[in-house]
Amino acid sequence: MPAPIDFYFDFSSPYGYLASRRIGELAAAHGRSVRWRPMMLGAAFAATGGKPLVDLPLKGDYARHDLARTARFWGIPFALPKRFPVPTLAAARAFYWLEEAAPARAVPFAEAAFSALFAEDRDIADRAVVGALLGAVGADVEAGSVAIDRPEIKEKLKAETAAAIDRGVFGSPFIVIDGEPFWGADRLDQVERWLVTGGF
Repeated sequence: MPAPIDFYFDFSSPYGYLASRRIGELAAAHGRSVRWRPMMLGAAFAATGGKPLVDLPLKGDYARHDLARTARFWGIPFALPKRFPVPTLAAARAFYWLEEAAPARAVPFAEAAFSALFAEDRDIADRAVVGALLGAVGADVEAGSVAIDRPEIKEKLKAETAAAIDRGVFGSPFIVIDGEPFWGADRLDQVERWLVTGGF
């Protein structure tokens, strides 16, 4: 079996959200699975000197326009949340707890968390919202709510973020196919061509 595609993202990344709505179907069409890897984009920004796109002069206004246009182009429900960006530690930790405790529910939770933030304007920094999302995918809400404060889950997210940065990941979404890196939702056409041809 071909190696999984690594899909790195931060739950607060709107382009990460848009890519998340397409990456699974795209990979499956070419016989690949996807390994979802949430990370803390703030740590990558610290390493690169970056900032959230919407906070940058000129670029921020363009990004708001482009995000809405790209979502329309792909037919994806989207609205920039009223509170943005939002802390995503709880959601990312919940994902890694699920990956350990109930692996089949981890990706559905990630998809639900992205949709909650960018399609429903729900604050996924709120522990109650994270709990509701855990419940929506059939996970144990009480166990998950406790788990996201466990030291080993906190360390798991830190380790995953550090490993991503060590691999060269500096933004969201960041997709790696057999060692080949692609940054940004606008690289999905190149991702598809790479999967078709095996490289170019």
